[in-house]
Amino acid sequence: MLVVLVVLALVLISATFSQSSGGPLHTVQQGMASAFSPLENGATRALKPARDLVNWVSETFNARGQNSELKTDVQKLRAKLAKAQSAVGENEQLRKLVGLDQKGVLAGYNLVTARVIQRPPSVWYSTVGIGAGSGDGVAVNDPVIDGDGLVGRVTDVTPNTAQVTLITDSESAVSAKVLPNGPEGVAKPEAGDPSTMLLDFIDKNAPIHEGQMVVTAGWSNGTLSSFAPAGIPIGEVRQTTIGQQETYQNIRLAPFADMLNLDIVQVGTNGPARPGVSQ
Repeated sequence: MLVVLVVLALVLISATFSQSSGGPLHTVQQGMASAFSPLENGATRALKPARDLVNWVSETFNARGQNSELKTDVQKLRAKLAKAQSAVGENEQLRKLVGLDQKGVLAGYNLVTARVIQRPPSVWYSTVGIGAGSGDGVAVNDPVIDGDGLVGRVTDVTPNTAQVTLITDSESAVSAKVLPNGPEGVAKPEAGDPSTMLLDFIDKNAPIHEGQMVVTAGWSNGTLSSFAPAGIPIGEVRQTTIGQQETYQNIRLAPFADMLNLDIVQVGTNGPARPGVSQ
């Protein structure tokens, strides 16, 4: 039957092409086309909603798939951007630390670089935890700096971590000197404002001006010493006032180090002996 149908189809095709446009086979073909045309059009219109629905579902799934791929690409790019920006920030901090190293602010010390792993829980910048401890040579009273200047001193150690009390802690104090040839005093935090420090015991007749740099004085009387050696930047003078009945000036400092956003610090370990400073 299949062979008969194939042969019949070939015969009809050959006859159709061999006849003129007015031949009987062409006439039959046109008549059947005219008869079935309304049915074909009706079926097309009837099936159009179903066909549109199928197309919509297909396009929706394709769009969702593309949206998911785009979200994945965005997440990967965001992660790469965050990593790159973090690396830029770390490189900047390390360059600052290298700059202080070149100035020799901790000459004679072995420097241990550590990341801050615990930050102050509030705006009262008292202590931070760092990822270096006695196993790295860190000891109590070692001075701690970042790329901007003095941060504080080590007050507690474990084999792998250490606690650093910041210079903005309410009980902190460090001997300080106003540059270039200014007098010496004591830098300590201002009560109620951890972002500001005070420079006490500066005679009211000493010429102090806004913008002058204040560094550690490295004070020692042979029995007692400041925990920090001389020359570490602390901050700059922001305001000076003198009361009529006062002996000393009221000097406010802005610390260089950003205590709330500390990330990478250096600890000065195994430094020169300082009388009265236990290690």
